[in-house]
Amino acid sequence: MPTVPWSLWFFERTDSHGQASVPGVLFLESCPDRVVQKFDAILHSVIEAPPPAFAGGGQWEAMHGQMKGIYEARAKGPDARFYRLFCLLERELPGHPGPGLVVLTGKSKPRGTALSGAEYRSVVRLKDEFYADLPRRLTRG
Repeated sequence: MPTVPWSLWFFERTDSHGQASVPGVLFLESCPDRVVQKFDAILHSVIEAPPPAFAGGGQWEAMHGQMKGIYEARAKGPDARFYRLFCLLERELPGHPGPGLVVLTGKSKPRGTALSGAEYRSVVRLKDEFYADLPRRLTRG
């Protein structure tokens, strides 16, 4: 039986005012070009492997604790910042064909610092929002 290829998706949400936004795309638009290119290479490597075969090499890591079920793509910026892209791996996406890597959002931080608990909780809230909708609200970005 042939396997269905993985696809790359971005979570699309609607705020309390009915405005649609794509947090992952908004984050990438704020990143330096070199960081965007690095994330593009990482994400495409993951979906081509396909998951969970991609080893990561420190560029792709499964999160733990409150972030369980979320994966983190990592890139270093030319501006003394670390950039993180938070993603989900979904074998089945109700309302969409085949499995997908879903980009939720991203965060950046200065080297030598950690993201705050509030920043991690905001990612978890997006994950919860993603799972609350059927069919899943996705866009190609």
